[in-house]
Amino acid sequence: MVEPGLATCAALQAMRAAVRPGISTLELDSIAEDAIRSRGGEPNFMLEPGYRHTICANVNQHVVHAIPTARPLEPGDIVALDAGAVIGGWHGDAAFSAVLPDPARPEHTAAMQKLSDVTEQAMWRGIARLASASHLGEVGEAVSGYVRANSDFGVLEDYIGHGIGRSMHEDPPVFNVPVRRRGPEVKPGLVVAIEPIISAGGIDSYVEDDDWTVTMADGSMSAQWEHSVAVHRDGIWVLTAEDGGAAGLAPLGVTPVPIP
Repeated sequence: MVEPGLATCAALQAMRAAVRPGISTLELDSIAEDAIRSRGGEPNFMLEPGYRHTICANVNQHVVHAIPTARPLEPGDIVALDAGAVIGGWHGDAAFSAVLPDPARPEHTAAMQKLSDVTEQAMWRGIARLASASHLGEVGEAVSGYVRANSDFGVLEDYIGHGIGRSMHEDPPVFNVPVRRRGPEVKPGLVVAIEPIISAGGIDSYVEDDDWTVTMADGSMSAQWEHSVAVHRDGIWVLTAEDGGAAGLAPLGVTPVPIP
């Protein structure tokens, strides 16, 4: 799963370099597709029945599964860009959020940046916990524990992480909050997408008339960060990060180990 992970990483890096006011999410979609295909991959979102794009592009109050559009991004927007690749029948899946600064609204920009930062750090806490967890349910404890200790943001419960391998979405579910079930044992061979989705307000959402786009019911802004992570005999490795997650995990005292 290393190669599809790196192809997914390349798509996110290309979009991160390009995202700015004035660019549309349709243009970012094309950039992501080119990056994946240049590494010999295929966009796995296109394999979902009825979906024709490489990315989901969730702007402001849109949460997940939003279809790219021709609308130019504007200063003050927060956009979550989610992409995945398949190579040789194996999948990768990852996402990041970007805040487009608005000089006219510095307080809004700062609030959106905090939302993104808390979500990203919650993801890294979940990944770090995976390195020492006995059961997968501990990931949700780490994710929600960080969010609640550092903000009053809402942790969405309807949209969660997942196993990934021969299909993009597999068992087991990866919850972002504590649940009564401990989940499966964490052992070599487990590969999961850890995917916190955090709202600046409530946690209720609804699906738009396009049957894809999920929107916050109270209109609040949201952020999403995601990585695909492998557990192997010597440790963990973040498949969708070029460095295996070393930079994100170093402050947490965890060193990822390359897959033998």
